[in-house]
Amino acid sequence: MPISDKRLAEIMAIREEDIDTSDIPEATEADFRRAKVVRAPLIAKPAAAAIPTVSMTYGRTGASTKVNELGMREMQERGYEKRGEPYLLIKSPPASGKSRALMYIALDKLANQGLRQAIIVVPERSIGSSFNDEPLSKYGFWADWTVSPRWNLCNAAGTDGGKVNAVGEFLAGDDRILICTHATFRFAVDRFGVDTFDDRLIAVDEFHHVSANPDNKLGLHLADFMARGRTHIVAMTGSYFRGDAEAVLSPQDEAKFDEVVYTYYEQLNGYEFLKRLDIGYYFYSGPYLDDILKVLDPDEKTIIHIPNVNARESTKRKLEEVERIIDSLGEWQGADPITGFQLIRRPDGRVIKVADLVDDQLGRDVVSRALKDPAQKYNRDHVDIIIALGMAKEGFDWIWCEHALTVGYRSSLTEIVQIIGRATRDAPNKTHARFTNLIAEPDASQEAVSEAVNDTLKAIAASLLMEQVLAPRFEFKPKAGAVGPEPGFDYGSGGYDIGRCNVGFNSETGAFQFEIKGLATPKSPEAARICRQDLNELIAAFVQDKTTIERGIFDPELVPEELTQVRMGKIVRDRFPELEDEDQEAVRQHAIAALNLTQRAKQIASWGGEGEETANTAFIDGIRKIAMDVRELDIDLIDRINPFGEAYAILAKAMSEDRLKQIQAVISAKRTALTPDEARDLAVRAVQFRKERNRLPSITSPEPWEKRLAEGAAAFVRFKDEGRYG
Repeated sequence: MPISDKRLAEIMAIREEDIDTSDIPEATEADFRRAKVVRAPLIAKPAAAAIPTVSMTYGRTGASTKVNELGMREMQERGYEKRGEPYLLIKSPPASGKSRALMYIALDKLANQGLRQAIIVVPERSIGSSFNDEPLSKYGFWADWTVSPRWNLCNAAGTDGGKVNAVGEFLAGDDRILICTHATFRFAVDRFGVDTFDDRLIAVDEFHHVSANPDNKLGLHLADFMARGRTHIVAMTGSYFRGDAEAVLSPQDEAKFDEVVYTYYEQLNGYEFLKRLDIGYYFYSGPYLDDILKVLDPDEKTIIHIPNVNARESTKRKLEEVERIIDSLGEWQGADPITGFQLIRRPDGRVIKVADLVDDQLGRDVVSRALKDPAQKYNRDHVDIIIALGMAKEGFDWIWCEHALTVGYRSSLTEIVQIIGRATRDAPNKTHARFTNLIAEPDASQEAVSEAVNDTLKAIAASLLMEQVLAPRFEFKPKAGAVGPEPGFDYGSGGYDIGRCNVGFNSETGAFQFEIKGLATPKSPEAARICRQDLNELIAAFVQDKTTIERGIFDPELVPEELTQVRMGKIVRDRFPELEDEDQEAVRQHAIAALNLTQRAKQIASWGGEGEETANTAFIDGIRKIAMDVRELDIDLIDRINPFGEAYAILAKAMSEDRLKQIQAVISAKRTALTPDEARDLAVRAVQFRKERNRLPSITSPEPWEKRLAEGAAAFVRFKDEGRYG
């Protein structure tokens, strides 16, 4: 009933001190936090700074989702074929089925290989749910995966240190499977000793948390297990490299592992629904909240990762950041009493559901449980947007995610790869997915300009690495040893030509085959294995090398061979010191060929036309055009390509000329003269130059690389005379 004018006048005339408020409950901080704040809406601006740096289109063959008579998908079948190996390393993308692959392998080891127990260790408690009970026999396997609730320590209350007693009880009992965190496992090994775990399987999920660094306790324990030789180890990871570029295993220990490699290309190309994946970084100036609508589409299922409160991009008020994002989406309608999801009415009247995993005071556990509800896994309408800070990354499974939007550069390349993996699940009617890194544009007027430049370079490094990870597999062969076409490879409309360097593509395996003039052939089995399986790990170390990427993008006087030969050569020697010199050079050449050919193919593909048909074949056509442009695909020619040239071209589209010059000035100010190590590397190359050309490199040569070799050789002699080499 409406209030009359007379009654309204009477109410307005009441004095404030005459109003009794004793029975009105006092508003708490929680009430204010969820109160609707009226502020000017965020206006979506043109996405002028949008830089989609990686765009991959896949064939949707369905191969990676088909199952065999035992219920195994393609990757799981590969792993099961090697179930008898005592040390098994599974390198496979998110959502490829690593958890279930481990179940098959572990059950066989317990039933048929004489092992007493299996201990599954995961980096955080939430990932333990990946190893919940599975009725494998329902799909054709001979046993089910069953974990007693008592021995899933990821679901138990208490601290990691306090759960060690439970591990001791398990080891002394007859139950077969235990799940715990990395931390609990480390404490247990410290207390009970390595020999207590004899005749057991240790399965390590998210293996990139391990490091060969002596300070990494989990890495030390695994090395001790392998030295004793009484345990089996299965290691699983979707990104076999660390954000700090440390080696995951020592070369000696890594050589003991048999590997199962399943590439991103095989996984994504074999999906039934997902066809395209885009990865890009977008620059913003001012508060990121003013620009977030440039890249946030409320109609897409999205995970938003806001910056850590200690990060440069953060406003230091994380709850307010979440409120600003929610306000930008529409009108707040309250929270769902069951799930805790925030209900937002969009301007078109549609109500979307937002899961807030940032607020750790107002029912985050309720929200987290709702997101993990197995009954809702295949319900696309369960939730629309997830806002998180430290959660919803590795091991988080939301198949409907179409867009992973990350504000600010994260702590490492590994974290970026894990976040991207949240969007690469296959789901009905989900044809496109994307990852966006929203980062602050470097400004030379800011005090934190160096930090801003570093974040930009890290974002570029992540982009370069993901191009490598997502591309088809490369196989390189020296032209001198080529004997003709190989079965299964398509060499283009003209077919195989014995008179030129050919490029073939196998659509079933997703492998490119290159014939390259002057390519060194690996001699040892270990070098051949590295060239076949571990090039991405080397490329990850290369693009994370700060000096390398700074010079590659912003040094106008750079001679590309300083990066492709000297810097990459040093990385190979440091990573694989046990290899002979010839094998180290072969590995270096293969790694640079993979990186530079991917960059060159991407550049050519970006010149193509628009439309789906072009997109489907652009990368493959780009690779073939490389072979057509030059009569002989030569390793020396590949070494002369700056791997970061295309990255600079992308930056030039996003930044003004003045801004690029400012950044270049910051980089140039840090440039130093040759170090003794660099001089020695150049001197070695100068000796090789003399062998090939029967003369020393000349300091007055018009060829930049020859001139640099001469400078390096002269510096080496000077450093040697000064006693700098001990």
